[in-house]
Amino acid sequence: MTTSKIIGAGLEDVGVPGRNFLRNALTSCTDPLKAIEEFQLENGILLPSLRPMLPLLDLHGVRRLDFHTSVLEELRDRLVQHINEIGQKEGKERDRKLKELLAKSFPVVRVKALRPVVMCILRNTPHIDDKYLKVRDRELYNDTDTEVKRQIWKDNQSLFGDEVSPLLSQYIKEKETVLFDHLNLTNLFFTPSPKVRRQGEVVQTLAHMIGNSVKLYDMVLQFLRTLFLRTRNIHYCTLRAELLMALHDLEVQDIISVDPCHKFTWCLDACIREKNVDIKRSRELQDNTILILLLRMLALGLSAWVMIDSQEFKEPKLDSQILTKFLPALMSLMVDDQVRALNSKLPPDERESAITIIEHSGPPPDACQAFVQESSVTSILAMYYTLHSARSKDRVGLMRILGTLANCHNDRAFEDPFLHSLVSLLIHWSDEFAAEDFSTVIFDEFFFAGLGRDNVPKHLLKLVWYIYPKLPTNRLHTLIKALQPTSQHNETVRRLYESLLERIGSQQEPAVVPTNMDHLDSPLLSVPTPASL
Repeated sequence: MTTSKIIGAGLEDVGVPGRNFLRNALTSCTDPLKAIEEFQLENGILLPSLRPMLPLLDLHGVRRLDFHTSVLEELRDRLVQHINEIGQKEGKERDRKLKELLAKSFPVVRVKALRPVVMCILRNTPHIDDKYLKVRDRELYNDTDTEVKRQIWKDNQSLFGDEVSPLLSQYIKEKETVLFDHLNLTNLFFTPSPKVRRQGEVVQTLAHMIGNSVKLYDMVLQFLRTLFLRTRNIHYCTLRAELLMALHDLEVQDIISVDPCHKFTWCLDACIREKNVDIKRSRELQDNTILILLLRMLALGLSAWVMIDSQEFKEPKLDSQILTKFLPALMSLMVDDQVRALNSKLPPDERESAITIIEHSGPPPDACQAFVQESSVTSILAMYYTLHSARSKDRVGLMRILGTLANCHNDRAFEDPFLHSLVSLLIHWSDEFAAEDFSTVIFDEFFFAGLGRDNVPKHLLKLVWYIYPKLPTNRLHTLIKALQPTSQHNETVRRLYESLLERIGSQQEPAVVPTNMDHLDSPLLSVPTPASL
């Protein structure tokens, strides 16, 4: 049905003389003042007791327009209140009344003063006829409540996509701002809890737009899957989980009861919140041992993109040698760390200390290096061990493992969340950068191996921003030369590089670094570690 058949000129369509009637009366009369007076008498408030009061209002300088507008607003507010009361009821009688009211009032939807009444009826109508939803008018669409737009979006995926797309872009931009802001040292990527993160504007707006509509929820998930497949950006996966848990918080049973990921996501959310996977929750997730379960889930998450791309939704097989060879090798590194820590607390003994350092500070086992190159699962485990070493201020432990990460499977160690966390920790090590052996591992063996990626210079520039006063002159010159932007770098990198040069040249005071490192925790870094041997 075309717009003109649904929306007329306004008041004339409901039998009330409007602007067209008045225009015709004035153009065809011989006495315009008399015509106006007749129009006022015939169409004013038909209340005999009111007419003697109008001259009194005139004497007080109250314009007729202001008076009638105030009456209109009062009546409109009362009518809206009454419609809302009808909408709170249940049953066919409510639906019949709302349908009749909508049919009578919709023709005046173009009259802005009366539009709130029409919108209120639409908002309270559970199932609106298509003839109203298909009216193409941008102004009316913009004034429509979200409750009504949901019914429009269900049959117009393109329009819904236009509404959702800016929100998804905003979400990604917010994540990248946290990751790449070189001045941010406190509001870090893993600082907010999952529940706090899903209270964010984008997640809450999406949840409100979806309401309890399974169809709209499925559309959003399809958008996220498509974007993740196209970009490989893991933030879209995070948004999928946060949106589901936001709907869980709102108790939208129509959706969470049919989403097969709900119980799984809810259980993991509880484990992260409590920083513990107990036996009961382990059984809820899968009747398996906690270690193997966590490895399987990690493998599943890392294979998400390949599964969507290939449309083969099968759990990847977990390599048994990860349990039999890699984890023992990784544990040997952790044992070495504990032995060195214990040795540092014993009474001084040069000979014993030298033996301890030699036996527990050598290159990592071959199994560590080999598996990190071949498996994303082992890469992630090694990366979190590295962050643990950095947070523990274990110089030897960090230097032993970091160079190995340069050869991670699929360059996992050069992804933004890890680099963001690593740099935030290394900033607190500024004094160590005066030592050439430490700088060699950090820069030459690790960061320089990833400089060819677009994102790595951003993180390295942030690190240098804070630690450059401690760097030897030759090392600083090497870094400045290596970080010089090329034509392939974006404007953000160029500006940050120029700002760094200005900062170094002006000999400004070093940037203030927070002394408390609690804000550097990620959910996994907060898991208890074994006590000293």
